[in-house]
Amino acid sequence: MSAQSNCAERVAATEVSIPSLGLGGGTLRLPRAASCLVVFARGSGSSRRSPRNNVVAEAFAKRGIATLLFDLLTPEEEADRGNVFDILLLAGRLAEVVEWIGKQPTVGTLPLGLFGASTGAAAALTAAAQLRDRVGAIVSRGGRPDLADGTLDDVRAPTLMIVGGADEGVIELNERALARLPAPKRLQIIPGASHLFSEPGALDAVTEHAVRLFEVHLRPHQ
Repeated sequence: MSAQSNCAERVAATEVSIPSLGLGGGTLRLPRAASCLVVFARGSGSSRRSPRNNVVAEAFAKRGIATLLFDLLTPEEEADRGNVFDILLLAGRLAEVVEWIGKQPTVGTLPLGLFGASTGAAAALTAAAQLRDRVGAIVSRGGRPDLADGTLDDVRAPTLMIVGGADEGVIELNERALARLPAPKRLQIIPGASHLFSEPGALDAVTEHAVRLFEVHLRPHQ
């Protein structure tokens, strides 16, 4: 069954346990004949319960892309805003999740991408710089890639930064970070969209641009 045929299916979300993190579970959507796996990273809020991330994850799954959403911080840790901006902490936990994925028979061999929002985008870039060839592509949605300043020069994965056209301060921060990346890269501005992409059609546009990047760069192993 091809990934394309998954479009008409609703892919059930399954709770999984990532014991090494000690942060609770994660939410995995695994369509039949998945072409790749995308791990979501968000620096604030519970990533696996974020309505926006779940809408995007469901759309990915219908396109044959498996997704994993999980909590980077405990509720207690998140109460300290310093943890939300501790990029090395977030990136380290994201790297642990990638290591866990590699040991899972159902998803361990799938090409891997990262989808980061807010400070999670900086965590995704930092983790990708550490993990090198294990990460095949990165998407930042309304992210703060500038906070990955110390590792931007080492990112090798193709990267797409998606920013709302009305999110002016973040646009400039993304432009500066983009200039530092040595890998294939692109900035996509969604006209009229705010930081949360809550405007009609904005999140759909984010999803479409992200899917295109992942479909090009996360091809199944031959």
